[in-house]
Amino acid sequence: MSWLRRPTPFAVRLTVAGVLAFVGLGVWQLRRADEKELLVRRYAAAVVAPQRDFAQVPPVTADSLPARVRVRGTYRADRVYLLDNPRHDERGGAEVYVPLQLDDRAPWLLVDLGFLPGNGDGKLPDPPALLTGTVTLQGLYQPPPGRGFEMGGNALSQQTHWPKSSIYLDLAQVQPDLGHPLYPWVLALDAEPAAIYQRQHVFDFSSMPPARHRAYAFQWFTFAVAAVVIFVILHRKRRRRANPPSK
Repeated sequence: MSWLRRPTPFAVRLTVAGVLAFVGLGVWQLRRADEKELLVRRYAAAVVAPQRDFAQVPPVTADSLPARVRVRGTYRADRVYLLDNPRHDERGGAEVYVPLQLDDRAPWLLVDLGFLPGNGDGKLPDPPALLTGTVTLQGLYQPPPGRGFEMGGNALSQQTHWPKSSIYLDLAQVQPDLGHPLYPWVLALDAEPAAIYQRQHVFDFSSMPPARHRAYAFQWFTFAVAAVVIFVILHRKRRRRANPPSK
């Protein structure tokens, strides 16, 4: 390639390393997108799967899938949690959680009652009274919502009155706050036309759906192309200007 200047070994190594790194990151993001799509399909299959008794659900492992279950227990109505992270509409609101006591020896099961819309005044809504006595619930036994960094530490331990609120639901914080062991996943109740709560089974991507992974992959591949273009521009021979004709 006579139109390129001879590059230094350092420039070649740097460019090759950058291209390989960017391409590798792009391929990794594409693989993550495929994994997320597989999870979505498996989640969708779990949503329509036959219902079974909660006692028949095997212990949660890394490969466990959500399960449609039926469970009987008693609400601990004095221990309500409000997830202050509105995502449904401009009125705000909160996702409401309450423990369900199955029996005296078993862990409690945290139940996601659904989203309770607010009144647009910026305040968290007051959950209506819960049913007393033994109740039979139906829903999807699934992982808890994704958690993130919460400024100020554990917000639950700093509150003395119920219901307690937090912008993240971390079972590692909820369990000591209750003083009782919990199952590792939560029960998201099925939708009911007459319920005041808004309920919809949605897979939690933790802000990273497959489309975003593919967008990041495209970004990394673009960086790889940019590295090659920069290398070529920096090592392109400049054309010599023709000498003006002598008079």
